[in-house]
Amino acid sequence: MNLRTLPMSRQSAQQSPTQMESTLVVLGPHNCLKLLLFFLHILIISAATDLLPKEALPTKSGYLPVNQTTNSAIFYTFYEAQTPTISSSSGLSQTPLLIWLQGGPGCSSMLGNFYELGPWRISRTQNGRHLTLQPNSGSWNRLFGLLFLDNPIGVGFSIASTPQDIPTDQHTVSKHLFAAITAFVALDPQLFKSRPIYITGESYAGKYVPAIGYYILKKNAHLPASKQLNLGGVAIGNGLTDPVTQVATHAANAYFSGLINEKQKTQLEKLQNEAVQLTKNANWSLATDSRNALLNFLQSMTGLATLYDYRRQIPYETSLVTEFLSQSEVKKSLGVNESMVYEECSDVVGAVLHADVMKSVKYMVEFLVKNSKVMLYQGFCDLRDGVVSTEAWVRKMKWEGIDKFMEAERKVWRVNGELAGYVQKWANLSHVVVLAAGHLVPTDQPLNSQAMVEDWVLERGVFANQKVHNLSLDLQGVI
Repeated sequence: MNLRTLPMSRQSAQQSPTQMESTLVVLGPHNCLKLLLFFLHILIISAATDLLPKEALPTKSGYLPVNQTTNSAIFYTFYEAQTPTISSSSGLSQTPLLIWLQGGPGCSSMLGNFYELGPWRISRTQNGRHLTLQPNSGSWNRLFGLLFLDNPIGVGFSIASTPQDIPTDQHTVSKHLFAAITAFVALDPQLFKSRPIYITGESYAGKYVPAIGYYILKKNAHLPASKQLNLGGVAIGNGLTDPVTQVATHAANAYFSGLINEKQKTQLEKLQNEAVQLTKNANWSLATDSRNALLNFLQSMTGLATLYDYRRQIPYETSLVTEFLSQSEVKKSLGVNESMVYEECSDVVGAVLHADVMKSVKYMVEFLVKNSKVMLYQGFCDLRDGVVSTEAWVRKMKWEGIDKFMEAERKVWRVNGELAGYVQKWANLSHVVVLAAGHLVPTDQPLNSQAMVEDWVLERGVFANQKVHNLSLDLQGVI
């Protein structure tokens, strides 16, 4: 593989030739060998100062404005398709565009880029002394364009001109995302305008993704064709979408997984009921606190390193991305001001959206599944937003196709002849269980997640679409 070794410290590389020459005079000839080795060390470090090599640079990166009256803007990185799905001269202009949104609330999509599904991944060498940047064979831009957005403003490298500009609800998040995506398309209308857009994301993006999908369809109904966005579908991975339903599943899930006993199950159920009641009473901030207390208690009683993947002995090493993006050379290469401090997850944004956490967007998914493709996928080993919690709210969906979906066959899904998971599909709705994966499915199963998203978009294999009657658009309502 084409590996890049990144030095953890670059202080030695900052010595000037003059400084090295002075060292030669002081040391004298008896230390020439030591000096030669030192000089060789300097040359090696200098050769590795390009932390983000040319071949790993995004096709485009920079900022997309979200507010005409302020400087608030969303940071993006875009990677064009490696092998476009359409090979004609107009192929790229018809090649699907995937957009990735991270969760949190308040976490940067650069986690998805450099730790999950982007074309290059950060890891650490075996001796632990260096970072390595290497190609990701499971990248989601193999066939499609791939756009990462640091959402909402104030997250990652995105800019919030004032704390008051940071969204407090999904409507404002969607308004900003619509402005950013529109601005991205406007960078090259001939290349991007007609491409079908698929909004994807995980965790708290289980709210962002349906929110922007819903907003696009509602907004399109009031715009001329030239200003509409071409939404193809939405995909939610291990999402928090209908919290009041999902929070009530943790005790049973942990109990029937053998992680807690009957007494502990009863204790968890009490905490669950408190969170549910606070949510029903619209005590949003207290409901969020209650959910957090429940999850902390579950992790404490099980002794697990992380609820995001019960198999792991240590949590996901997402701090590698922070270490990488804190390098001045990397920031400069991405078009970011070197003075900006990168945070994996913003406490400020998380606090602003604290009261939004327990609010449901299930009604948005119900609208979307009538009018576009929807895929819900979960890593089997996630105890926070996993299979059981998703199935609990899906079966409560108010959608005329839900009975047919619940009766649909759950098919065995294989990738390259190996068992990858299970797929249940009817009409526009697909549900995928990804085996041997936790909360970060693309990290744990890169090739299988790549096959999943490609087959879903292109409607191949177990995702092949059945012919159903077109459902009329219900595009009335607030945008």
